[in-house]
Formats: sequence, C-alpha cells, structure tokens
Amino acid sequence: MKGEIDKIISFSDEDRTTELQKYLTSLTNDQIITVITNGALKGKKVGAMLKGILKGSPPNSTEGANRRLLVYEHCIPLCESGDLQSEVAADIIGLLMLETHTLSGPSLAKLASLFVDAIKVGKMGGGKSLELFPTVLTALAASEALAYGKGELSGEEYKKQVINSLCSSRWDPQCVIHLTTMFRDVPLSSEELQFLVEKILRMFTKLDLQEIPPLVYQLLLLTAKGCKKRVLDGIVGYFKEQDLHQEEEEKHGENLDLEVQSIPQDQLRHVEGTVILHIVFAIRLDHELGREFLKSFKVSYEDLCPFSVALLLSVARIQRYEEQVFDLFKTSVIKSFKDEQLQQGSKFIQDLLSRQCNVAKLILDTVKNSVFGWDHVTQGLVQLGFFLMDTFGPKPGPFGKATEGPVGVARTPTQQACKLGGQVLLQGFKMHEPIRGEILEQVLNRLVTKTATPVSHYLDLFSDIVVSAPMILLESSSKLTETFDHLTYLPLATVQGLLKAVQPLLKVSTSLKDTLILVLRKAMFSSQLDGRKSAVTGFLLLLKNFKVLGSVASSQCSQAISSSQIQVDVHSRYNSAANEAFCLEILSSLRRCLGQQADVRLMLYEGFYDVLRRNSQLSSSIMQTLLSQLKRYYEPEQDLLPPIKLEPCITAHGDQIYLQEPLAHLVSCTVHSLLWLQNTHKATNSNADSDEEEENGEGYQCDLQTILESTTRRMIKCELEDFELDKSAEFSLGSGVGVKNNIYAVLVMGVYEVLMEYNFIKSNYNKSHFEGIIELFKRYHKLSEILKEKSGKGRVPTNKIPRSLLSMSFISTLITVLFRDNTQSREEALSVLRSNGEFVRYALNVVVQKIQQLEETGHTDGPDGQNADKTFHFLCDMTSVLMWRYTNIPSVVEEAGKKEKRCSLSQLCLDGLLRIFTICQQRYLEKMAQLFSAMDVGEEEAEQDDVNEMNYFYIRQFQRALFTQLSGGEEEFNSREAQLLVSILTVLSRQLQPSSKQFEQMITWTVKICKETSFEDSAFSKGLLSLFFSLHVLYKSPASLLLELCQDIHSQLGDIDQDVEVEKRSHFAVVNMKTATTATLLVLSQVDKVLDEVDWLIARKKNQTSDKSGSAEDSQAPGQQDPVEKAVTLQLGTLLTALNELVQTALQLGTCTLTLLRELSRTYTTLTTLVKYYIQMCSNQHAALPARFEKLVKLSGAHLTPQCYSFITYAQNGEFGGGSDEKKKKKRNEVNSVASTKLLRETKAIPNLIFSIEQYEKYLITLSKKSKVNLMQYMKLSTSRDFRINAATLDAALHEQDGSQEVEESQDTEESQEPKQKKRKQ
Repeated sequence: MKGEIDKIISFSDEDRTTELQKYLTSLTNDQIITVITNGALKGKKVGAMLKGILKGSPPNSTEGANRRLLVYEHCIPLCESGDLQSEVAADIIGLLMLETHTLSGPSLAKLASLFVDAIKVGKMGGGKSLELFPTVLTALAASEALAYGKGELSGEEYKKQVINSLCSSRWDPQCVIHLTTMFRDVPLSSEELQFLVEKILRMFTKLDLQEIPPLVYQLLLLTAKGCKKRVLDGIVGYFKEQDLHQEEEEKHGENLDLEVQSIPQDQLRHVEGTVILHIVFAIRLDHELGREFLKSFKVSYEDLCPFSVALLLSVARIQRYEEQVFDLFKTSVIKSFKDEQLQQGSKFIQDLLSRQCNVAKLILDTVKNSVFGWDHVTQGLVQLGFFLMDTFGPKPGPFGKATEGPVGVARTPTQQACKLGGQVLLQGFKMHEPIRGEILEQVLNRLVTKTATPVSHYLDLFSDIVVSAPMILLESSSKLTETFDHLTYLPLATVQGLLKAVQPLLKVSTSLKDTLILVLRKAMFSSQLDGRKSAVTGFLLLLKNFKVLGSVASSQCSQAISSSQIQVDVHSRYNSAANEAFCLEILSSLRRCLGQQADVRLMLYEGFYDVLRRNSQLSSSIMQTLLSQLKRYYEPEQDLLPPIKLEPCITAHGDQIYLQEPLAHLVSCTVHSLLWLQNTHKATNSNADSDEEEENGEGYQCDLQTILESTTRRMIKCELEDFELDKSAEFSLGSGVGVKNNIYAVLVMGVYEVLMEYNFIKSNYNKSHFEGIIELFKRYHKLSEILKEKSGKGRVPTNKIPRSLLSMSFISTLITVLFRDNTQSREEALSVLRSNGEFVRYALNVVVQKIQQLEETGHTDGPDGQNADKTFHFLCDMTSVLMWRYTNIPSVVEEAGKKEKRCSLSQLCLDGLLRIFTICQQRYLEKMAQLFSAMDVGEEEAEQDDVNEMNYFYIRQFQRALFTQLSGGEEEFNSREAQLLVSILTVLSRQLQPSSKQFEQMITWTVKICKETSFEDSAFSKGLLSLFFSLHVLYKSPASLLLELCQDIHSQLGDIDQDVEVEKRSHFAVVNMKTATTATLLVLSQVDKVLDEVDWLIARKKNQTSDKSGSAEDSQAPGQQDPVEKAVTLQLGTLLTALNELVQTALQLGTCTLTLLRELSRTYTTLTTLVKYYIQMCSNQHAALPARFEKLVKLSGAHLTPQCYSFITYAQNGEFGGGSDEKKKKKRNEVNSVASTKLLRETKAIPNLIFSIEQYEKYLITLSKKSKVNLMQYMKLSTSRDFRINAATLDAALHEQDGSQEVEESQDTEESQEPKQKKRKQ
C-alpha cells in the first residue's frame, strides 16, 4: 500500500501526468479508497497524495470526473468520522475546497444531497467537513441546468431546493452551531435567510443551555446578511420564556418537587450575562443592529422583560446609545405607572383589559439577577437609578420651597418613579461592592450641590444606605467628612436630614464624631442665621444620642431617630464618663445660643425637652440653664404686676422691631421638662440612689415651682392695662408701636396657655385650681378677641387663633375629660370647665389647629410632636372623643350659636374628623384598623376585626347624620356641615374594596340621595356629585350617567332657542336651577376623563396593529368586532348624545360655555384619532368598517355638528333664553362685561372647535376613499366662519323692511327647530 502512495506522489511531483493517469486507471475504486484511508490515518503525505489523485483525474474526461466525485464522497465522511487528526482533516478539506469548482453540475448535485442526507441522520456532529458545503452550494448555483425529478432546474433554483429541504428537515442539536457557522458563507436571498433564521431560533429550546452563547454569537455574525430584528427578538424571546419558567418554578417549588428542575438559576444567569456581552459587542460593531434593537422598544414597553432591561442597560454603556436608552426608560417607567393608575381608577378599563406589564418590577428583577457577575449591567443600573431620581424628584415650588411635603406613600406616577430610582440604588448598594463608593459619592454630591431644589428623596436614600450597611460607610468616612465641611452652607432641612441619617455612625466612629463637632462649633459663629441653626440642630441631635450612664432606659421614653439605631453604648465607667464630659461640653456651647436671635433660641427650647427625656443625667445642667434664662424675665417682687418683663423680649434694629426672646416657648420648655422630671422621680423615688443628687434636683425644682405658682397667681390678677394692651392700644402692623404690641400680645397669650396646661396637670382635678384655669382663659380670650377685632379692621376679619402652645398630649387629655369623663369625684371640678362655652370651643379649635399642622407638615409643635407613634396614639384618642361628641349631642342643642356667624361645635368636630381621616390615609395607611377600633363602636359591632366592616360601620354613622340634615327641610339645612359630612364619606369610601358588597351599598345610597335631594345649594351639590362620580367610576363606566345628567341640566336651564319647549325630565333632583351650572362643570370634567380613557385605548390598539400588522386581527372571527373597538365606539356614542343635550342648553356665558367648547373640540380630536386608526386598519388589512362605527359617524355629523355651529352663534351673540325683557337686558349687560374680559380666550376656543370639526371631516373623506363607504353623506356643510355674513341684517339694510324681515326670520328659526323638538320628545 505504501508503494502505491509513493508511486502516486512521485508521478505527481515529477509532472508525469500521462503515466499518473494510466496508473490511477489501473487501480479499482476500492483500491483508491483504501489508499486514501490508509494515507489519511497515518497522516503522512496525505495532501500530496490527494493532489496527485486529483491531478491524474482530469475533470473533462468522464473517468476523471467520476474519480474526483469518488474522492469527495469518500473524504467527507472520513473527515467527519473523528478517526483523523484534526490537522490532517483540515488539510484534506482545504485541498478539496480548492478543487470544488472543477466538479460537474451533476457531481455537485450528488455531493449536495450527500451533505443533506448526512445532516438529516445527524452524522455531521464534528462539523469539520461542513466547511466544504458552502463552496459546493456556491459552485452549484453557478452551474447550468440540472436534472431534477423529470424536469430541469437552473443551478440557482437547485441551490434553493437544497437549502429548503435542509431547513425543513430535523437537525441534530449537535450540529446546529456548525450549520449556523456554515451558512455565513452561503449566499442567501432574503426569504431563504428568514426561513433559516426561524429554523435556528426554533432549535434554541432543543439545545443544551451551555451551547446557547456560541450559537448566539454565530447568529449575530449571520445578521450581517439581514434579519437583524428577527434575530434579536428571537434571542430576547427565548430568555424571556426561560425567566418565566424559572419564576413559575420558584412560585410552585413545593408542588413541583417530583419534577426535575429544568435549569439551575445561577447557570441560566451566567449564560444570560455571556449572551448580553455578545450582543453588546455585535452592536458596537454594527450600528444598524443597535438601531433595530432600540426601535423595537420605542413603540411600547409591553415587550420588556428582565433580560431586555439588562441588555438595554449594557447597551447604554455605548456612548451613542446612552441618551436614547435612558429616554426610553424614562418614558417606559412613567407610562407604566400612569397606565397602572388609569387602570386602577376605572372599572371600564379593568373589565376590558388584563393587567399591564409592570416595568418597575422588571427593573428590580434585573437588579436581583445582576448578582451573578453582570458587572456590565451594574454601571447602567447606577446611572438609571440616579437618572430616575433626578428626573422625577420633587421640584422646587414658588420661592424655592418644596412643593410636596414628606408624604409617607408615593402616590403620583412621578413620585413612584422617583421611589423606584431609590430602590434600584439601595438594592444595588447592598448587592454590589464595586459600585458602593460611586453611589455614596453621587448621593453626597447631590446633597451638597442641589441647594435650590428639595433633596428629601436623596436624604431618604442616604438614611436607608446607612441603616443597611453602616460598617461599609465607615470605610468611606473621608467622603462624609468632606460633606460635613459644607454643612454651614446647606439649607436647614438638608442638614437635619443628613445629621439624623449619620447618627448611627457617630456612635461607632470617634474620628467622625470629632470632625462633626469641630464643624458645628465653627457653624455656631457663622454669619448666616441658617448656619447657626444647623449648629444647634447638630448639637441637640448629639445630646439625644450619646447616653450618659444612669440615664433612664430608652424604653421609657423611646423616640426613634432613624429606623435602626446601632446601640453601641458600652457601659464602662470610662465611656459614660467620656460621654458625660462630651455632653456637658456641648451644653456649654449651646448656652451661647441663648444670646442669639429668637429663631435660634426657639430651636433650642424645642429641642431641650427631647434631650432631657433621652438623657436624663443631663437634667440638672439643662434645668439650671433654663432657670437662669427664665429669671432674666421674671419679676421677683411678689407684689409687682405683671410678673413677667416684656421689655427685654424685644429688640429694635433701625425702625424695625423684632422679637428677641420667645418667652412663651421658654416657659413651655421649662414646664414640660419640670413635669417630666417630677414624673420620673416619682417612678424612681422608691429606689433612689444618691440623696445628694436628690437635693440638687429639689433645689431647682422648688425654685421653678415657686416661680410658676407666683406667675400664675399674679397673671390672674393682671389686667390687660398692666401689659399696656387694652382696647385703646395700637395694633396696626404699619407702625413700630403696633408691631411691638402685637409681639407682646402673642407672648402674653402664649404664657397664659402654658400656665393653663401646667395648672391643669398639677391640679389633680381640684375645683379651685380649675377656677384659676378659667380665670387664665378669660384673660387669654379677652386678648385674643381684641387682636381679632383690631386685625379685622383691615380688609379681612380673621377667625384663626395664633398657633397654640398647648401640647398634643394635653389637648388630647383635655377634650377627653371635657366630653367623656363620667368619674363622680371629678364631676364638680369639671363642671367649672364645661360650663364655660368659650373654653370648650377654644379646646376644639386647638384640636383642629394641631391636626391641620400635622396634615401640612407631618409633625406638630411641642413635646412628642416629632414622634409618629405617640402622635398617632393621640389622634386615636381625639377621634374617639370627636366622634362621640358629634354623634351624641344633637346640633339642635347648639341652635343658639347659629345667630353668631361662626362654626358650631359639631362642625368643628367634623372638621377635625375629616382632617384626621385624611392624615391617616396619607401617613398611617396600615394603621387604619387601629384608628377605627380606637373609636368606640356600638356594642353590637364591637366584635368585628375586619377593617372593611369597621370602616363601613362609621360610614353608616355619617350617612345617618347626613340623612338627618337632608330630611330637616331647607331652612334647617346647615350647608357647611353637610359638605363636611360628604367630604368625610368621600375619604372613608376610598378605603372600601370596589368588589365588596359594602361598596355597592355605598353607591346605591349615594344614587338615592342624588335622586331625592333638591336643595338649592351649589357647594353641597358639588361635593355630593363629586362623591357620586368618584364611586361610580370604580363600579362601571359613567357615560350613561353623564347622559342622564345632561338631560336634567337641559330641562332645568332651557334651550338656546327660546321658542323651543324642552321636555321636563328629572333623573337627579340634585340638579336644579341653582346647581345646574356647578353640575355642568362637573359633568364636563368627567367627560374629559372618559375621553382620556378612550384616547388611551385607541393609542394602545394603534400600537398593537402597527406591531403585529394584521396577525392579531386575523385571529378574530369574521363577524365579530374587537371588544376594545366596540367599547370605544359605544363610549363615544353615549358621550356624543350627552354633549348634544348640553350644546342645546342655554348655559351661562363664561366658564361653562368655554369649558364646553374645549370639551367639544377635544371630542372631535378623539373622533379624528379613531378615524385615523380605521384608515390604518384599511391600509393594512382591507377590513370592512364596523356598522357601529358608521352609526357613530352619522350621530356626529347629522346631530352634533349642526348643533355645535348653533351653539357657537349663541356664544358669540350672548343671547339669553328665559326671563322677562328687563331681566334679560340687565343680565346681558352683566354678561357682556364678563364676556369682554374673556373675549380673547373665547375667540381662541371657537376657532379651535371649528378647526377640530374640519380636521375630522378631512380624515373622514380619506377613510371614505380607502374603505369605499361614503361616510360624508352624513355631514352638513359648515356655516360658522369668522367672515360669516348675517343674511338677515344684509337684507334689512338693502330693503329697509325691518318689520317684515323679523317676522320671516322668526318663522325660519321655528321651522329649523321643529325636527329637533320632535326628536327630543320621542
């Protein structure tokens, strides 16, 4: 055998071609095969031998051509068998590739079918010989006609057949990658490419997970030929499917324990990470691919999944796509939240569509998945988090104030988007070490640089970071110390938030604490007032958080500073001693503040009480400070009146007079601190440790008690003249004396209030003490009346009382004993307070004021004001009392108060309750059940734990109260009280589940009230209708309801044509002459919401059709209309009928007509959008127009449009129907003056409407052409133009036949109105 190989090689080398040919002819096919096999297996000289064989087989002779084919047919399986060394196989294939073009057409066809058959049976696993296949196919395409079956095919066609049969056959999973690689070298037409790509994508599910990345890589190389979008969609779709499986398995893990888990999660995530890298690499090289990828997500966010989110974030690292990707996220996130809000707020949409895809969840899932080594995604996540927080964070309001207060729950889509940014960053911070430094740095940078905008969202994030990873933060303490350097220049709110957040770190890191103290000391002497306030804030926080050994345990007075305190109070002597020294040093710094501006002192007084409670060991030092400060303003001579010196409390600067010492706050702070200390001493007296301390304590306590008692006694004796504040005093804020007197009055009133609280707590329900309190109150009340009266001399009399200094805990106790305390022994003493009506009213006013402050800022003044839990506890007590007071004492008892022009007590109770329910929904949503159970429920209901039930029990209470109001007749009807009741019902009904039976009962009740109440009170009817709409929208679509209301309004206000008699209809008695205008505006705002929903649905359908271009619609049964289209058409139909009623109504010119004109033009714009949608449908699918749509067009053209034109004429002429001539003239004059001021706006509204109508008609013409249906037959020619000629006036001028002309005109109008009248009376 060796001899044969050598012979062939030697003949070939020496160019003895004829001898070579002869020799080869002498060998049989089997011998040649054996020669090749042996040569290949030994691997020596095989290339030379094969060259020789091919050289000796000239392709133009039949024998040579056959021998060549034999070589090919034998070598291909030989290379694939795996018996050869890889270099040898590569040499053989390389050699054969060079000679392929010499093969004849039939030989090529045979070879091609050999390949196809081998692939079908799965013999191409190695993929070595597949490299030869593209060359075979290319040569085949170039050859002439080939026999195929009974006929002939050109080479190109034959190649197509081969590819077709290959793609239709079953592929062995092992050779998918090789085949994909091979097809890169095959010239393919676009259809072939698409066919091939679909085949490869279908194979994804059959492959082992580890083989996916190399296959994706080859596929992406294949996209150079085209089909880019399909390939990307297929890859994303595959991983979306895998993620869903994974999720299902996690959910039902317990149930699927018998099944084998398909793919381990970490393996899947690693593969996804690799694939993302491949795709990003491909996009960097091929920008067309990048454009296609982004285009698929621009239309709708529905197709996003965690994998595509991760992919987008990685693509964002390519600079040219960064902006596009983040814009895409911005629109997707906000649109997702808005859509969710729209869906939750409308039963109509909930019934039509299933739940939307939630982009926020996808992004958070991506954060979770990125733990598996997706470093290329994490950078994008950080950028995305900050991008969302920057874009959607709270914006500065007027004068740089934050527009939204710190509300517990994110409500609006913008707030939710901002919160999502924070969650992404916080989760990222917890999971990924490399990005922590960057997140921290960026947060701190923003806190320092964004001084003009609110940074509450960054403070929340920073605080969460500190809590989640305090030790990690200490590693970057240099960044924190850098931030501390800027403290003096930052707004106070930022400083407070920042210092609260770093508290836990200060306990662990001494260096950080020392740095902060240095900064704060510098700030004490800052030229800026805010800087000094920051210093006080910082020092007070430090005092609260560094415990001195021996202080009362925190549990007795816990007030959390941040959500988790790291308790590192190591109780060694050294540590507590160091703490004590440290605290005393701070106190000495703070004492300096007592000489500064009133604002700084105020902060100090408000903070001392909290410090004392958290750090009771500092009590003697703090109390001594307060005592010495108080003595400055106290008159020690017992016989002198008044007992307080007001002169030193003010200071003058040029002509201006300022408050220097907030005396009332000083007394308040002293009183509260003293009372708290006395309570704790009582508690701990039984086991007192050191008598010496007691004596110290007793010293200042006795002094303070003496001072307070003396002050009380003398303040009762004082008359207003003693303070120079009698009725004749000057109180105008324009003069220096007036300003001074105002300041004095406020200080004196504050002192009276604090003394009332102190004496009440010390009194132990003693009658004479209570008489003293009433005396104090009388002085307070007298002064407050004078202030009210004097300030009322300006333009507006004010009913507001100055901000009260009573503490939340005291006022809560006070109203409880005033209304609900039945203890026999206290009866006599309490009757002193109860019998003074003004005192009771004052107590309720303070309650409402405190609740209002809580509603606006989230905390109240005074002790415990910042402590959310205690505040909520007081709220529960107050609610219980107010509820009892309102339900158990009928308003009739208070009729006397009606003559005076002020709120009744019942009304104050309701006002308080309304505010409490609102606060609880905003800030304490999860505690609603606690609030309800705190209110005393009737015995029979007390068992229930269900929030819904308890809520509904109270709803019924308020319903009864409202019903009593309404059944009393118009004279006894108290409008303000009824409005408050409706507002409370509105707030409480938000808590009901729309699917519950209670909700249905609530709706039924509201409908009944609206149908039966006919009071002419527009404010009340507005509240009632708003409640009705807010409930109804969650029950079903309000369109039919709007129609009924429009008919009522029309029949109440009459027609724009005075000669037309409107049929009397009344569905809802709540609509009458007085309330019709209010009702119209509410109905129109509701129309606007319905149009929002319709627009949203049409836009959604448009996206779907453009996405799927027909595939969705084909699945519809031929006779059926798409449910969304049907719903949209029906909604619009009902709206058009309703608006048709309103357009014929003699509305008051002004806001009503303007709003109606706006809504009409919006309706036509929506109709235009629908027409455009059908134009798109006809272009794509040549579908027939639904009959319902034709009816809608008829309704708009034949009925609404002509009425719109008449209404425009009515609005422009300002003609009023109804009423006598005198009245009419008077009215017209009034209206004209109003109309003239609004002329500019009106002229804009009218052309806009005409433009909308004509746009609508323009697109209808286009649709008529496309659909071959004449829709324009329903349209009337427009007559309303700016250059309209009034034919009647023209004729009159020409013929001077005034009388006859008027008669004709009136006949004309009567004729033109007749069919309308008939139509309405059907």
